[in-house]
Amino acid sequence: MGYASAGTTEAGTIPIIDIRALRDGDDRKAVARELHRASRDVGFIYVSHHGIDDAELAAVRDTALAFFRQPPELKEQVSVSSAHRGWLARGGARMQDDARADLKESFIFGHEETDGSLPDDHPLRGPNRWPDNMPELRDAALRYFEAAHDVAHQLMRGFALGLDLDEDFFLKSTARPLSRASFVYYPPQPEEMGREQFGVGPHTDFGVLTVLAQDSVGGLQVQHANGDWIAAPPVPGTLVINVGDLLARWTNDEYRSTPHRVVNSSGRERLSLVLAYDPEPQTRIDAGEIFPDAELHHEPITCGEYLEWRFARAFAYRNR
Repeated sequence: MGYASAGTTEAGTIPIIDIRALRDGDDRKAVARELHRASRDVGFIYVSHHGIDDAELAAVRDTALAFFRQPPELKEQVSVSSAHRGWLARGGARMQDDARADLKESFIFGHEETDGSLPDDHPLRGPNRWPDNMPELRDAALRYFEAAHDVAHQLMRGFALGLDLDEDFFLKSTARPLSRASFVYYPPQPEEMGREQFGVGPHTDFGVLTVLAQDSVGGLQVQHANGDWIAAPPVPGTLVINVGDLLARWTNDEYRSTPHRVVNSSGRERLSLVLAYDPEPQTRIDAGEIFPDAELHHEPITCGEYLEWRFARAFAYRNR
């Protein structure tokens, strides 16, 4: 019995990068070099001065917790749709075929046009499912969606500069992003469930980039390049950023998509605010455009094609 353990993180193992200069236009290249080095060596980064106020994150978190603390019958009214929108109950996700189902719940939402209309041009997007009894959830969710996108766009400009590309190289098709955001709720994990049970099991993120606002509880663990698991504890005033599989593929594996997992051994409930950032579905992911003379590790693919394939493997409800 017990919990899957992780070592203490030594200072600097997961770097903390101040991105204020990237946002303000002062010495952006210096920040870009730091982002490039961290994405290549670690794949996980804490970013400070990211532009989202702590009070705003706290307000969004409080609203999300109020949703998850409702009885299941209320949450079931917005159960996850075929477009991957709505409430995904505990046991609905499995990161590896032979793993136990994750001990978490999620509320998932995506892009809405400014006039309130919703794109439905890909199987992983369509109408968001907002609960009638909590109109404040929609407002809180979309505030986080927009704020986290601003952070993601700034970082994508930084990555482009770090690769000596035009700063908008990765942002040519972002008006109607395929991004998914989610509020992820981790109940306290009983010790007797053993070392093979996770809030979310070991995995790499599917898309381009993840923007994560942790709470104060902790539980995130990251796999070091040497194979050991290390803690990625909350750092006040920061967001956690990690490279996803599509950005690794886009950079011909120059950037690392690092395995990570969650073990909530705190005895308290844990909540994460997550943006899985992706451009529009038709965006071509082709490392040859960045490294025209390199031996390419992957065939070109569109963002939408890749994500559809990965989601079919991870979420049981999509195969029913």
